[in-house]
Amino acid sequence: MSKLHHILSTKQFLNKELLDTIFGIADQFQKQDKKNKLKKTLAGKLLASVFYEPSTRTRFSFEAAMLKLGGEVLSTESAGHFSSAIKGESLEDTIRVIGGYANAIVLRHHEEGAAERASRVSPVPIINAGDGPGEHPTQALLDFYTIKRELGPHHNLKLGLVGDLLYGRTVHSLIQLLPLIRRVKVFLISPKGLALPPIYKAILRNHEIPFFETADLERNLSEIDVLYMTRIQKERFPKNFPYQKVSTAFVLNKKILSKIRPQTIIMHPLPRNHEVHPEIDFDHRAAYFRQAQNGLYLRMALLQIILA
Repeated sequence: MSKLHHILSTKQFLNKELLDTIFGIADQFQKQDKKNKLKKTLAGKLLASVFYEPSTRTRFSFEAAMLKLGGEVLSTESAGHFSSAIKGESLEDTIRVIGGYANAIVLRHHEEGAAERASRVSPVPIINAGDGPGEHPTQALLDFYTIKRELGPHHNLKLGLVGDLLYGRTVHSLIQLLPLIRRVKVFLISPKGLALPPIYKAILRNHEIPFFETADLERNLSEIDVLYMTRIQKERFPKNFPYQKVSTAFVLNKKILSKIRPQTIIMHPLPRNHEVHPEIDFDHRAAYFRQAQNGLYLRMALLQIILA
């Protein structure tokens, strides 16, 4: 655990013992929070929240995690417009400066690889909160944590990944944890032009994880244990991409929900647009708001490990 410093990639967590430790700490924080018995273990520590892209869940959950553990927060959203970046300051210079003020930096950036660049110059730990279409490692961890809490041990899992698999960094990150599951099968369900990139298919092949690609959402619904919906990300597309054509390609509503097994869970990293209809929000299989809350405790655990 002492080796966990920067959090840049999901690949850092391909260790079952490490995950069990993180999840165990998250479980304890969740229990303590419900009983109002959290200890201020990070009192005197300061977290800088630096977001060059909009965020609700990730930014607020990191900030809430720090505050619940007694720490404090420096925060900026839309840092590209409301920081010295608008004057031409490089990411590296920004990180060097902020690293002199805080004990850790949570960074979201529109460029893939930005977190790794930041880590090369930062005097304090960098936590990757999403780098363009690259990775979102803490989202992958909270997704894995949610599956464990909802379904128990991950054996013989059938996972359906739906939507924008080309640019979806949450999917890209989650796939890297799948080798930790014994006997997992993956259904890649995406509109034409938004298929999973070859580099991530190679991860599945290299670990002998069977996967099936389709553009038909309903084809394999009766087999799936976890249906992981994602938003079609307009902001990532080239200008000539037919967004309107694909934005409503998959809509999970009550009609389609009737084809899903009673024990299946529905996940979504949020925010959502059209792909999950609000009419299913109160179905017991809809786990996405529980998933978002799990992110608070998972990030509390990470901050505790890095900063305590």
